[in-house]
Amino acid sequence: MKIKFLPLIVIIVAFVIAGLMSLTKPDSLELESPNREVAVKTAVIQKSQVQLKVKSQGTVQPLTKTMLVSEVSGIVMALAPQFEVGGTFAKGDVLIKLDPADYQVAKQRADAQLQSAKAQLLSEQARSTQAKKEWEMTGRPLSEAPVLALRSPFLAEAQSRLLQAQAEVKQAELKLQRTVIRAPYAGMISATMVDVGQYVTIGARLGETFAIDFAEIRLPMTDKDLSKLGWSATSADQSIFNKNMVQLKSTVNGEIVTWQAVLVRSEGTIEQSSRVQYLVAQVADPYNIKGVVDRPRLLIGSFVEAMVSGKMIDDVYTLPRHALRSNNRVATVDSDQRLKLLAVDYTYEDHANYYVNAGLEGQVEVVTSGMGIMVDGMKLKPFKFEDKVQSP
Repeated sequence: MKIKFLPLIVIIVAFVIAGLMSLTKPDSLELESPNREVAVKTAVIQKSQVQLKVKSQGTVQPLTKTMLVSEVSGIVMALAPQFEVGGTFAKGDVLIKLDPADYQVAKQRADAQLQSAKAQLLSEQARSTQAKKEWEMTGRPLSEAPVLALRSPFLAEAQSRLLQAQAEVKQAELKLQRTVIRAPYAGMISATMVDVGQYVTIGARLGETFAIDFAEIRLPMTDKDLSKLGWSATSADQSIFNKNMVQLKSTVNGEIVTWQAVLVRSEGTIEQSSRVQYLVAQVADPYNIKGVVDRPRLLIGSFVEAMVSGKMIDDVYTLPRHALRSNNRVATVDSDQRLKLLAVDYTYEDHANYYVNAGLEGQVEVVTSGMGIMVDGMKLKPFKFEDKVQSP
């Protein structure tokens, strides 16, 4: 009996469940009206002249770096107070003094030999003169006189001995002078390798210095970067130097500071691993020896970011990077406050902007905020943010 009514019971239960599901279903979603306004951020852009900029980075290096080497041997007698790492000096300052005693004695010996050579020359000149007079007493011309009779070889030998003695004195003076090591230029000590009382030999390393009149930074550049600077395969590369100003930026003691530099040369090679070329920027007086007010020192070894001024381009729109949509389209706002998607093309780009040269006309209001689904003609509620168009 129970089996007979089982199908009926199943059907009744199914209807009950369906009724309960119908009562508890959520309300249907209402689609947004096509005329509903969508709030967006916008910026007004128009054609203008723009100077391109190239961003790079590098490490500050000295223009001139020198290893001080001893040209004579001896004991270190004295070191200048500034002969320490970080010490500064002017051109010609005495940095190290070696024991000069041996070279003073050598100088005295050379002086004595010189006096002896001068005396021998005077004696030989007198003998030569006497020999000529004696030959003239014979009544024959001097041209017929034998060289030995006129003592010509002895006179020449005395003259050569004098020259040798003079050279020995000069060499002794040079060695004596080299016991005092002077600064070859105005600079700073980067390493010291000797101390007072130490014996050094010829060729021994004494210290390392670098000049502080200029500092250099090697800046890697791609082909695209070089094109922004006005570099081309046919133009003379020297044309960009001393014209492209460079702004350097770094953090010093927690504070961001800047310096001005200028491009001075190219290294003329392409690095094989990265396929970049290196341009060199130069900074004058990096340690501010001239005492310019409010100018921080640019320390050797600092890592800096560089912004290089490039060429000028005309009639382009500066479009923020985030305002360029997929397929190179730009979302614009027309006069009826409706969305209009325009296909554009750009000539250059950097970390902040695209520089659009085709696809836009006149003054354009572009959408800079993110949007979900974009449909031509959808109603917009724009909020202008003119300051969002950043410089490179």
